[in-house]
Amino acid sequence: MNKSLSIFMEYVLLTIGAFLMAVGLVIFLEPYTIAPGGVTGLAIVIKKITDIPIDVTNLVINIPLFVGGLFLLGKKFGFKTAYATVILSGFIRLIYTFFQVKALYLNDLLLAAIYGGVIMGVGIGLVFKAGGTTGGTDLAGAILHKFFPHISIPKLMMFLDLLIVFASGIVERNLETALYSIIALYILVKIADSIIEGLNYAKEFIIISDKYQEIGEAIINRMKRGATVLKSQGLYTGSDKNVLLCIVSRAEVAALKKLVQEIDERAFVTVNSVHEVMGEGFTREE
Repeated sequence: MNKSLSIFMEYVLLTIGAFLMAVGLVIFLEPYTIAPGGVTGLAIVIKKITDIPIDVTNLVINIPLFVGGLFLLGKKFGFKTAYATVILSGFIRLIYTFFQVKALYLNDLLLAAIYGGVIMGVGIGLVFKAGGTTGGTDLAGAILHKFFPHISIPKLMMFLDLLIVFASGIVERNLETALYSIIALYILVKIADSIIEGLNYAKEFIIISDKYQEIGEAIINRMKRGATVLKSQGLYTGSDKNVLLCIVSRAEVAALKKLVQEIDERAFVTVNSVHEVMGEGFTREE
């Protein structure tokens, strides 16, 4: 994929993500004052108290965060964040102005929290996947991720957002609304994590067998997959062992289990979930 097309696709993802976030906020969360953390969640609470539109609050609060992100995360990241933040507020205003969203309101707070969390989670995940944020605690999370790279951005967001959720519950004096907000926040983070880390799930087989050579050849010839031989030593017996490591898609799990059983019924096999695989026979990141 050439560079110009890649940049174009990034901004397509940013636009779609911001639109989905606006839909989740305006249609599912704001009507019930469900505030799943972040500046947008805080904006919902402020609108309930002062009647200031959430798109206005979103822009005003994000300006200092954006300036800080520009210095710490670079101009490219900052421009994408500015674009996503502005277009999010634009989509919120568009939905308020041109669509009769009241007809879509639910009568169940739990459904509103679930669907709002899912839609916003997909939106935020797409924005992060494109290398931007929409400001607020997701921008703060991205800044903190520079100092704590071993913690994912959505998990850092969750910590910051929980503080805002509890604060909003105290201000609203409504524990039930705060609890629904936590449900929406949890779903949002899980969905965003899945989008960011990828949905290319696979299975890792670790096979210990004296017939490793025969099993490996069968994997290559019959399943058209590769395998790696790892040298190991049994702790109890002290004898050297050859261990096969093989990654297959979920659809190939049953076939590989059957193949191993046919060749060596006594083989010791463990199967582990692999979240994402890149390389020969699997997806590649551009």
